[in-house]
Amino acid sequence: MQASEIGQHLGSGERLLWSGRPQQGLRLQASDAFLIPFSLLWCGFAIFWATNVARSKAPIFFQLWGIPFVVAGLYLVFGRFFVDATIRAGTEYALTNERVLILSGWRSRRTRSVLLRSLSEIDLNEDKDGRGTIVLGPQNARNARLPPGWPRGSESAPPTLDSIENVKSVYELIRRAQRELV
Repeated sequence: MQASEIGQHLGSGERLLWSGRPQQGLRLQASDAFLIPFSLLWCGFAIFWATNVARSKAPIFFQLWGIPFVVAGLYLVFGRFFVDATIRAGTEYALTNERVLILSGWRSRRTRSVLLRSLSEIDLNEDKDGRGTIVLGPQNARNARLPPGWPRGSESAPPTLDSIENVKSVYELIRRAQRELV
Protein backbone atom coordinates (compact mmCIF):
# COMPACT_ATOMS: atom_id res chain seq x y z
CA MET A 1 0.00 0.00 0.00
CA GLN A 2 1.36 3.40 -0.87
CA ALA A 3 1.73 6.09 1.78
CA SER A 4 -0.04 8.55 -0.53
CA GLU A 5 -3.22 6.51 -0.36
CA ILE A 6 -4.14 8.10 2.97
CA GLY A 7 -3.69 11.56 1.50
CA GLN A 8 -6.27 10.76 -1.16
CA HIS A 9 -8.90 10.33 1.57
CA LEU A 10 -8.25 13.57 3.44
CA GLY A 11 -10.67 16.45 3.12
CA SER A 12 -9.72 20.09 2.80
CA GLY A 13 -8.47 21.40 6.13
CA GLU A 14 -8.08 17.90 7.50
CA ARG A 15 -4.67 17.27 9.12
CA LEU A 16 -3.00 13.89 9.53
CA LEU A 17 -2.06 13.37 13.21
CA TRP A 18 -0.91 9.73 13.08
CA SER A 19 -0.77 6.80 10.69
CA GLY A 20 0.20 3.20 11.25
CA ARG A 21 -0.30 -0.41 10.35
CA PRO A 22 -1.17 -3.52 12.32
CA GLN A 23 1.62 -5.91 13.27
CA GLN A 24 2.84 -7.63 10.09
CA GLY A 25 3.59 -11.30 9.44
CA LEU A 26 2.32 -14.43 11.10
CA ARG A 27 1.31 -13.99 14.74
CA LEU A 28 0.00 -16.03 17.60
CA GLN A 29 -2.70 -14.73 19.91
CA ALA A 30 -3.91 -15.83 23.33
CA SER A 31 -6.90 -17.58 21.73
CA ASP A 32 -4.48 -19.89 19.90
CA ALA A 33 -3.86 -21.71 23.20
CA PHE A 34 -7.32 -23.22 22.61
CA LEU A 35 -7.58 -23.03 18.83
CA ILE A 36 -4.33 -24.85 17.97
CA PRO A 37 -5.09 -28.05 19.93
CA PHE A 38 -8.73 -27.93 18.78
CA SER A 39 -7.73 -27.51 15.13
CA LEU A 40 -5.21 -30.35 15.34
CA LEU A 41 -7.85 -32.67 16.81
CA TRP A 42 -10.43 -31.59 14.22
CA CYS A 43 -8.09 -31.96 11.27
CA GLY A 44 -6.62 -35.24 12.52
CA PHE A 45 -10.02 -36.80 13.02
CA ALA A 46 -11.30 -35.53 9.66
CA ILE A 47 -8.29 -36.97 7.82
CA PHE A 48 -8.58 -40.26 9.76
CA TRP A 49 -12.29 -40.52 8.94
CA ALA A 50 -11.89 -39.61 5.26
CA THR A 51 -8.98 -42.04 4.82
CA ASN A 52 -10.89 -44.92 6.42
CA VAL A 53 -13.98 -44.22 4.34
CA ALA A 54 -11.90 -44.17 1.15
CA ARG A 55 -10.17 -47.47 2.08
CA SER A 56 -13.47 -49.17 2.80
CA LYS A 57 -14.72 -48.33 -0.69
CA ALA A 58 -17.83 -46.74 0.80
CA PRO A 59 -20.38 -45.12 -1.53
CA ILE A 60 -19.15 -41.92 -3.21
CA PHE A 61 -21.46 -39.77 -1.06
CA PHE A 62 -19.60 -40.83 2.10
CA GLN A 63 -16.23 -40.31 0.45
CA LEU A 64 -17.19 -36.79 -0.62
CA TRP A 65 -18.82 -36.01 2.74
CA GLY A 66 -15.46 -35.84 4.53
CA ILE A 67 -13.77 -33.44 2.10
CA PRO A 68 -15.29 -30.21 3.53
CA PHE A 69 -14.28 -31.30 7.04
CA VAL A 70 -10.70 -31.95 5.93
CA VAL A 71 -10.58 -28.57 4.15
CA ALA A 72 -12.00 -26.82 7.24
CA GLY A 73 -9.43 -28.61 9.40
CA LEU A 74 -6.55 -27.57 7.16
CA TYR A 75 -7.80 -23.97 7.24
CA LEU A 76 -7.96 -24.05 11.05
CA VAL A 77 -4.48 -25.55 11.36
CA PHE A 78 -2.65 -23.50 8.70
CA GLY A 79 -4.83 -21.28 6.53
CA ARG A 80 -6.19 -18.89 9.14
CA PHE A 81 -2.68 -17.65 9.96
CA PHE A 82 -1.97 -16.80 6.33
CA VAL A 83 -5.38 -15.21 5.75
CA ASP A 84 -4.92 -13.06 8.87
CA ALA A 85 -1.41 -12.00 7.77
CA THR A 86 -2.67 -11.16 4.27
CA ILE A 87 -5.53 -9.05 5.62
CA ARG A 88 -3.19 -7.17 8.00
CA ALA A 89 -0.66 -6.60 5.19
CA GLY A 90 -3.33 -4.70 3.26
CA THR A 91 -4.50 -2.60 6.21
CA GLU A 92 -3.48 0.93 7.12
CA TYR A 93 -4.78 3.26 9.83
CA ALA A 94 -4.86 7.04 10.05
CA LEU A 95 -5.97 9.56 12.65
CA THR A 96 -6.80 13.08 11.54
CA ASN A 97 -8.06 16.08 13.43
CA GLU A 98 -11.61 15.04 12.39
CA ARG A 99 -11.79 11.25 12.11
CA VAL A 100 -10.17 7.83 12.19
CA LEU A 101 -9.64 6.12 8.82
CA ILE A 102 -9.20 2.39 8.29
CA LEU A 103 -8.10 1.35 4.80
CA SER A 104 -8.25 -2.39 4.29
CA GLY A 105 -8.75 -5.22 1.87
CA TRP A 106 -6.58 -7.45 -0.26
CA ARG A 107 -8.91 -8.13 -3.19
CA SER A 108 -10.92 -4.93 -3.08
CA ARG A 109 -10.33 -1.78 -1.05
CA ARG A 110 -12.59 -0.76 1.80
CA THR A 111 -12.43 2.54 3.63
CA ARG A 112 -14.07 2.96 7.03
CA SER A 113 -14.30 6.41 8.52
CA VAL A 114 -15.25 7.14 12.12
CA LEU A 115 -15.96 10.76 12.97
CA LEU A 116 -14.35 11.77 16.25
CA ARG A 117 -17.36 13.96 17.13
CA SER A 118 -19.71 10.96 17.11
CA LEU A 119 -17.32 8.50 18.75
CA SER A 120 -18.82 7.84 22.17
CA GLU A 121 -16.90 4.78 23.34
CA ILE A 122 -13.23 3.89 22.93
CA ASP A 123 -11.83 0.66 24.36
CA LEU A 124 -8.07 0.31 24.86
CA ASN A 125 -6.48 -3.15 25.13
CA GLU A 126 -2.73 -2.85 25.80
CA ASP A 127 -0.21 -5.71 25.93
CA LYS A 128 2.93 -5.66 28.09
CA ASP A 129 5.09 -4.73 25.06
CA GLY A 130 3.06 -1.55 24.37
CA ARG A 131 1.30 -3.03 21.36
CA GLY A 132 -2.45 -3.35 21.47
CA THR A 133 -5.87 -2.74 20.01
CA ILE A 134 -8.27 0.20 20.14
CA VAL A 135 -11.96 -0.56 19.60
CA LEU A 136 -13.88 2.45 18.27
CA GLY A 137 -17.46 2.26 19.50
CA PRO A 138 -19.60 -0.15 21.49
CA GLN A 139 -18.95 -3.84 20.97
CA ASN A 140 -21.73 -6.15 19.89
CA ALA A 141 -22.38 -8.43 22.87
CA ARG A 142 -22.23 -11.56 20.68
CA ASN A 143 -18.94 -10.53 19.06
CA ALA A 144 -17.41 -9.47 22.40
CA ARG A 145 -17.63 -13.10 23.64
CA LEU A 146 -15.66 -14.45 20.66
CA PRO A 147 -11.92 -14.92 21.13
CA PRO A 148 -9.59 -12.57 19.23
CA GLY A 149 -8.98 -13.72 15.67
CA TRP A 150 -12.24 -15.66 15.48
CA PRO A 151 -14.44 -14.69 12.52
CA ARG A 152 -16.91 -11.94 13.40
CA GLY A 153 -19.73 -10.34 11.49
CA SER A 154 -17.91 -7.42 9.91
CA GLU A 155 -21.00 -5.22 9.63
CA SER A 156 -21.89 -5.50 13.33
CA ALA A 157 -18.33 -5.31 14.68
CA PRO A 158 -17.05 -1.87 15.62
CA PRO A 159 -14.00 -0.58 13.74
CA THR A 160 -10.69 -1.42 15.41
CA LEU A 161 -7.09 -0.34 15.24
CA ASP A 162 -5.70 -3.85 15.69
CA SER A 163 -2.26 -4.74 17.02
CA ILE A 164 -0.62 -1.32 16.70
CA GLU A 165 2.62 -0.17 18.32
CA ASN A 166 2.51 2.41 21.13
CA VAL A 167 -1.22 1.88 21.44
CA LYS A 168 -1.57 4.03 24.56
CA SER A 169 -0.06 7.09 22.85
CA VAL A 170 -2.43 6.61 19.88
CA TYR A 171 -5.34 6.31 22.33
CA GLU A 172 -4.26 9.58 23.97
CA LEU A 173 -3.99 11.27 20.53
CA ILE A 174 -7.57 10.22 19.75
CA ARG A 175 -8.83 11.57 23.10
CA ARG A 176 -6.89 14.86 22.60
CA ALA A 177 -8.27 15.27 19.07
CA GLN A 178 -11.79 14.70 20.42
CA ARG A 179 -11.32 17.35 23.12
CA GLU A 180 -10.05 19.87 20.55
CA LEU A 181 -13.24 19.41 18.49
CA VAL A 182 -15.42 20.63 21.37
